[in-house]
Amino acid sequence: MKEELLQTLEPIHEAKDLIQINDLMGYKTAEELKALSETLEELVNEYVVFKTKKEKYILLKNCPSLKIGRFDANKKGFGFVVLPKEDDLYIDEEFTNGAIQDDVVLAEVVRKGIKPEGKIIRIIKRDIKSVVGEIIEGEKGFSLKLDDEKLNLDILLDNNSTKQCVVGHKVLVKLIKQLNSKKYIGEVIKILGHKDDAGVDILSIAYKYNIDPDFGPEVEEELKSIPTEVSAHELLNRRDLTNLNIFTIDGDHTKDIDDAISLEKDEKGNYVLGVHIADVSHYVKENTALGDAAYERGTSNYLANTVIPMLPHQLSNGICSLNEGELRLTMSCVMTINSSGKVIQYDIFESYIKSRKKMTYSKVNDILMRDIVDPQYEEFADVLKEMNQLAHLLRKEKISRGYMDFDLDEPEIIQDENGHAIDVQVVEREDGEKLIEDFMIAANETVATHIYNMDLPFIYRVHGSPNSEKIDDFNQLLKLLGYTLDVKLLDSNPKTMQKVLMDLHAKPEFKILSSMLLRSMRKAEYSKENIGHFSLASKSYTHFTSPIRRFPDLTVHRLLKKYLIEKDFSMATINYLNNSLVLIAEHSSEREVASQNAERDVADMKMAEYMENHIGEIYDGMINTVTNFGFFVELPNLVEGLVHVSTLKGDYYNYVPELLAMVGNSTKKMYRLGDKVRVKCVRASKENSMIDFEIVGEENGSKE
Repeated sequence: MKEELLQTLEPIHEAKDLIQINDLMGYKTAEELKALSETLEELVNEYVVFKTKKEKYILLKNCPSLKIGRFDANKKGFGFVVLPKEDDLYIDEEFTNGAIQDDVVLAEVVRKGIKPEGKIIRIIKRDIKSVVGEIIEGEKGFSLKLDDEKLNLDILLDNNSTKQCVVGHKVLVKLIKQLNSKKYIGEVIKILGHKDDAGVDILSIAYKYNIDPDFGPEVEEELKSIPTEVSAHELLNRRDLTNLNIFTIDGDHTKDIDDAISLEKDEKGNYVLGVHIADVSHYVKENTALGDAAYERGTSNYLANTVIPMLPHQLSNGICSLNEGELRLTMSCVMTINSSGKVIQYDIFESYIKSRKKMTYSKVNDILMRDIVDPQYEEFADVLKEMNQLAHLLRKEKISRGYMDFDLDEPEIIQDENGHAIDVQVVEREDGEKLIEDFMIAANETVATHIYNMDLPFIYRVHGSPNSEKIDDFNQLLKLLGYTLDVKLLDSNPKTMQKVLMDLHAKPEFKILSSMLLRSMRKAEYSKENIGHFSLASKSYTHFTSPIRRFPDLTVHRLLKKYLIEKDFSMATINYLNNSLVLIAEHSSEREVASQNAERDVADMKMAEYMENHIGEIYDGMINTVTNFGFFVELPNLVEGLVHVSTLKGDYYNYVPELLAMVGNSTKKMYRLGDKVRVKCVRASKENSMIDFEIVGEENGSKE
């Protein structure tokens, strides 16, 4: 009956009651009616069918206003329902309906637009297994104060598990029994350290997102068989590139070096660019403890100055890292590139190299941007300048096809020796960083295109075309801000979107508008299906260049070896990969999101810690978000604080979403998205990751 019922409901886009559905099915007896009712309720419980308050039924997928997704709570009270293949649904604090982080929820869309809004109807599944908190003194012994107060849970600690605990310990607690919707019994399974110990604050956030720095005994045992040096027999059947002028360029403190580069010219004057990537797959095999650990982690995590790697340091900083002067196994992608910046020939092969120099972006940028050459870099200065010429050609070629540079700033948290935030700075991106980015994009595209043309199962980095409704909404937002741009032709063409981005570049609110335009587009993710990468204007793209820190890259290396070296094209292999790559792509995308959330939470916490020492100071900033409870102001160093509506003086202010503004009842004074304002920091709390500002004056920017 279930299949027949689903087929009957498939074309129906209007809710029907039980009798109407019974008639559609052609049933005549009371027994059939009863069975139909039971089947419908079963499908309702499976969230395939939705039951309205008037006891009518409709397939959930035929009801576009209803969505099932994972709830991503925000420390400021609101949250988002994360939807597969769709834009996230904003949920205001009053409409969260008791949902906590990672609950699977049923939500209703109440407002469409560039920031679609909704409300949570019910919680479908609560998947929380562990929590992080602080041991405090309770009425009957130790109690747990959750780090994430949004969880709003009451955790009763098993006394046997707290024997080694003291007040102030940060602990990881496993939930072992649910007493009701808000109350659990939990046991302490790990003491992270005292809350005042350096690094414990970051470690607590890592565990919140299931980022575990410990690899466990099985991995430790396998590490005993991992060599510390490359042996002669490992070089067999690999191309010797040790005679090439190969070097690396990374951050000042980078220890896990994935990629090295080389550049020559051929007899026709074409560039011959070599991108040489650490051959992690040689050491990290499938169906091993190391391989399983890498899969579970999915990515390395860079949390302020703390690195929790995907691979143990023995690999990530040791035998896999392309350290200066040390023989290393690599996978090379060597591309011949003409004067138009197009790859006209390439080769992908196993190799071994010996990096001649571990360069830093700061020293390379001195050469490329300021013609200041460190004596240790003199022999490389000419090839670096030639590389920069090639990078500009590659970038020009990408731009010609529609490549979009959103130019979003990133914060860098400066900490003292005790891990205390003492400064927040904007990360500078100069030609050195862009050069490596351009070279890696070229290699990623080349590898993806090669396997795509072979029509073999693969893992791609994809970025879908934006939804036309979202672009229309963004156009309306621009009009609200006083800008008129020709975006009527926006469709799936990256060049049109690129033009919009370039036209916005001179606007004073560019950083905000660029971020909002990015949010109006779909998220990049991993997929077995190649739909292209919209913002790169690339037909085929993958991640090949960072196998030390990203599992998809490691997977790509394994596939390259399987296809290009082992020549394994058997149907058994193809069928296995067609299934396994779907799971790898989904899991890798999930772990990437978890890592990004952890990075965001650490940055928010450290910014609040920094501002605790700047209470009372006055800053100029810009309104970057307006909500019904106030607006957020971003400072030039990317520190963000809330101006609560209750602190606005001289009038009673209402949120007017159509204007993206708080508007005074009597004065009609507005605080709008993009307005420049002067604020004073009145409160900051590292514990809550919150910063509060108050308006002390404003300097509204002109709208052109």
